[in-house]
Amino acid sequence: MKRIILCIPVLILFIACNGVKKTQQAINAGDYTNAMNEALQNLSDNKEKKGHQPYILLLEEAFKKNAERELDHIAFLEKDGNEASYETIYKSYVNLQNIQERIRPLLPLRIIEEQRDAEFSFGDYDNAIIDYKDDLSEYLYDNAEGLLANAIRKEDYRKAYDDFVYLNKINPGFEDTRKKIEEAHIKGIDYIEVKVMNNSNQIIPEQLSQELLNFNTYGLDDLWTKYHTNSVKDITYDYLLQVSLNQIDISPEQLREKEIIKEKQVIDGYKFAVDEAGEFVKDSLGNKIKIDKFKTVRGKLRRFTQFKSARVAGDVVYSDFRTDQQINSYPLASEFIFEHEYARTSGDRRAIDYEFMPLLDRVSVPFPTNEQMVYDAGEDLKARLKDILLNHRFK
Repeated sequence: MKRIILCIPVLILFIACNGVKKTQQAINAGDYTNAMNEALQNLSDNKEKKGHQPYILLLEEAFKKNAERELDHIAFLEKDGNEASYETIYKSYVNLQNIQERIRPLLPLRIIEEQRDAEFSFGDYDNAIIDYKDDLSEYLYDNAEGLLANAIRKEDYRKAYDDFVYLNKINPGFEDTRKKIEEAHIKGIDYIEVKVMNNSNQIIPEQLSQELLNFNTYGLDDLWTKYHTNSVKDITYDYLLQVSLNQIDISPEQLREKEIIKEKQVIDGYKFAVDEAGEFVKDSLGNKIKIDKFKTVRGKLRRFTQFKSARVAGDVVYSDFRTDQQINSYPLASEFIFEHEYARTSGDRRAIDYEFMPLLDRVSVPFPTNEQMVYDAGEDLKARLKDILLNHRFK
C-alpha cells in the first residue's frame, strides 16, 4: 500500500514533465498555436501551481514568436497587394487578437525564479480587423456575384452559395447577401421527379403504391437534392427516378400434410419387488419397494403446413432529363412467405414428442389475400429501395 502511495506523486510528476516536453517540442517545430493551447490549458486550471511555472515561460516564448511570424507574413502579403490574400490577412489578425483575449484574464503571470511577471506585447488589431473585413467582404461579394451571374453548372451556384454564406458569417447583413444566398441555393438544387410504374399486369395495393412514393420516410432530401413524387409546374427537373415493378408472382395456396408415427415406452403403474422366494423386498424402514411398470404406447401425428408466397421484382432507373440518357439501373426484388403450422393427433398422445406439443394447440387460419401478400412483400421492398436511394446520391 505504501509503495502505491509513493508511486502516485512520481506518476503525476512524470505526466507533468511529459506535458512540458511536448509543449517545448511544439515551439521548436514552429507549431506555436498548439504550444500556446497546451500552456493555456494548464495555466487556466491553476496558474499558481508550482509545477506549472514552465508553462508560463513557454507561453511567453510561443506568444512572442507567433506574433513576430504572423506580423511578418501579413506585411509580406500587404506588400504583394493580391486581393486573394485578404482572407489570410483577416484571419491572421483575428487569430492574433483571439490569443491575446485568452491570455489577458490570466494576467499577471508571475515567474517566481526570475522575480518578474511574464511579458506579453499586446497589439491593437481592431482597426486592421475592421478594414480587412470590409475589404474581404467586397472581394467575396464581387467574386460570388460574378459566379452567380455566369454560372454554367449547378456546382457554380453551390460555390457561390458557400461564398455568400461565409460572407454572411463574417459580416452579417452585408449588402443583399441574404437574398443572394437564397438565390444561389434555389438555382443550385437538383430536382428529381419520382415515378412508380406497374408493368406486372397485377394490381398493386393502393396503400403500397402510396408508401413507395412517400419519400419523406426515406430521409433523402438534403441541401442540394429535392425529390418530388408530384411534379410542380414551374420547376425544371434535372433527373427522373423511376421505380418499375415488372413482375409479381403469387403461389397457389398450399396445405402440406406429413404423417408421423411414434412409439414410446411409458410408465404404466408399478408393482412390488419380490425376491427369489417370492417374498416382498423391503427398504430399511420396512416399506415395500416399488418397481415401475412400462408399457409401449403408439400415437400418430398429422402435421399440417399452410404455405403461400409472393415475389415482387423490378428495377430502379435513374435518367438525366438534360441529356435524355439513362444514368444507372439497379435490380429491385423482394419476397414474402406465409407459413403456418398446426397438428392433429390420434392414438396415445403420450407417444408424441414434447417438441410437437405447441402445434397441437394451433388451428388452421385463413390464407392472406393476394393483395395482402403483395403488400407484405412491399414492406421489405421499401427497405431495399431505401438502400438503393441512399447509395446513389446525386452529385
